[in-house]
Amino acid sequence: MPELIWRSEESLARRIALAPLLLAEWPYAAGAWLHRRAYEAGLRARARLEAKVISVGNLAVGGSAKTPVAAFLARELAAHGQRVALLSRGVGGTRRREACIVSDGARVLLSAAEAGDEPLLLAASAPGVPVLAGVERAELGRRAIAELGARVLILDDGFQHHRLARDLDLVCLDARLGLGNGHGLPRGPLREPVGALARAHALVFTRASPGDPEPPGAARLPARLPRFRVALRKLGLRAFSSGASTPLEELRGRRVGLLAAIARPDRLARELAELGAQVAERRVFRDHHRYAREDLAGLDPSLRWITTAKDAVKLDPAWPGASACFVLEEEVEPESAAALARFVAERIGV
Repeated sequence: MPELIWRSEESLARRIALAPLLLAEWPYAAGAWLHRRAYEAGLRARARLEAKVISVGNLAVGGSAKTPVAAFLARELAAHGQRVALLSRGVGGTRRREACIVSDGARVLLSAAEAGDEPLLLAASAPGVPVLAGVERAELGRRAIAELGARVLILDDGFQHHRLARDLDLVCLDARLGLGNGHGLPRGPLREPVGALARAHALVFTRASPGDPEPPGAARLPARLPRFRVALRKLGLRAFSSGASTPLEELRGRRVGLLAAIARPDRLARELAELGAQVAERRVFRDHHRYAREDLAGLDPSLRWITTAKDAVKLDPAWPGASACFVLEEEVEPESAAALARFVAERIGV
């Protein structure tokens, strides 16, 4: 997703140049509204399951850290004795049309090629919590309840999924970027107009730091919604082939390569620069790209190639070039998210 759609301030010349995209933005917004209204009006049936259902979604495309937040909440609820399962769309997986158990909480049963990258990332980030993947989230929930004994279901990327009724809708927004330029796709980054937040129960500003200003577009956000600020902390580097850990300090002053198939690779490049690294080369693919061995061919061996945990689940340590790859690991900072965890527990009555 181009970084330019996140700029909250645009020149007159730029607005004029991009005005034709409004012709596509309006039908897209109308389609999203009609889809939602069909369920709200009862024209299409919603499934309600015998479990508490929590959606962790977003309003803007790509990079809102909803997956780490979903994994954090799953860990927290499981640690307090709740039987939790994580439900993912399984984007990019060959078996996404099925209702697949990716992990039963003890073993990972499918590959990233079969299930998609985000389910494998969830399984790694929330050990002990079952993960299911597929487009039919209601069917995933039924399997989780019947076969795995789940009593709390967490939907990763569920805000625009209306077929499954839920008890709590959390919407994640990047604390630095907010609503971006405020427009819907393709003119801007929004999946739905801001008015869709009327059905949310709370906003979660991710990648937040103390003293950050209000995110762009904050004045347009519903004032009634509880707001939580959640930080993501960088844990260090993990050598992909050996698993050895390296402190982040080793990035300072070092030339690195960037290997990524994520929505906003420019964000990763900026974070590496903030850690003191110089990004000398980039090898970037579309979001959810399914890696093949030739994708790592010809990596400059003099560089440390930095990738993400989401990318790492799709790489093979035996591929040439894999030994030059290091995973930049991060997780939700527990103290910053403690209030969010309490809010969720109280709202679903556990």
